[in-house]
Amino acid sequence: MSHVSTIWKILCAACVTLLPCALAQTGPAVGNSMGYVLGPDDQIVIRVLKGFETSDKPVLIGTNGSITLPLVGQVQAAGLTVPQLETRLTSLLKTYIQDPQVSVNMVEFRSQPVSVLGAVATPGTYQIRGRKTLYEVLSMAGGPRDTAGSVIVVTRRLENGPIPLPGSAPDSTGRFFTAEILLQGVLEGKNPAADIEIRPFDVISVTQGNARQIYVVGDVQRPGAFALGGQSSISVLGAVALAGGLGRTANTQKATVFRHIDDNTKPQEIRINIKAILAGKAENIGLRPEDVLVVPTSGRKSFTTYVVPATIASAVAAAIYAGTHY
Repeated sequence: MSHVSTIWKILCAACVTLLPCALAQTGPAVGNSMGYVLGPDDQIVIRVLKGFETSDKPVLIGTNGSITLPLVGQVQAAGLTVPQLETRLTSLLKTYIQDPQVSVNMVEFRSQPVSVLGAVATPGTYQIRGRKTLYEVLSMAGGPRDTAGSVIVVTRRLENGPIPLPGSAPDSTGRFFTAEILLQGVLEGKNPAADIEIRPFDVISVTQGNARQIYVVGDVQRPGAFALGGQSSISVLGAVALAGGLGRTANTQKATVFRHIDDNTKPQEIRINIKAILAGKAENIGLRPEDVLVVPTSGRKSFTTYVVPATIASAVAAAIYAGTHY
């Protein structure tokens, strides 16, 4: 068992021991939506007593951040907490109903995703509620695996502000800030400043210790990392087969291979037309260790599991989120 894995298990055991005391002091926080800021695609249930017909059918907050209700029409919900939305609806309904009593309850959190990639127990996309630190988000993903390397790479959308760490800077795409953090310092608490607050749409990538693998992400049946074994490379179609084949809405003409050359240059992007390869009209090129094959989708689809090397996390993040929203 690796040193990182041993540390993680000791810390988890300590958390289990201390959790009852923490809850006794601060009150129950798990599942509490009172401080959660609503956003597009969140689902809520609105109930109003006294002269207003409502149902338990969930209301979806639209992409413009609003909901539509009888009498009051369109109401901006995004950017408000649940109590703030209750107060706003109560104020609006007073014009039509005497002493309205409004309650808003969360059904599904969808608007604040964070992607955790690489060598963690359960890579994927997680919804954060309220303030979450890097350590807490790693915990949500089950912590680092035994194969984890020594570095975490955090990638943040430019509009969400800089990452408060030395060395944080815009990446080569000009759309993200990136910062590297030593994993052991976060796990052992030796560098409290590194346990930064994580924001919606951040991408956290834990480096892999084993580099002899390729990655297939996007609109495929089983996205993930695949070991090359004794092979020096594998073809594009072979990689797609390892990932269980293409998804139903895969855009086969606009796939991309991201290839890391060295630490001083941006990743090479190789455009791939899988449709032409299948038709025998294009070369079925070989993928090298650490290559990432991204198969985009032709429809609106949210991918929940990605495993990519941290060295090109920002470039892959750009491809994952390009043209999408939550």
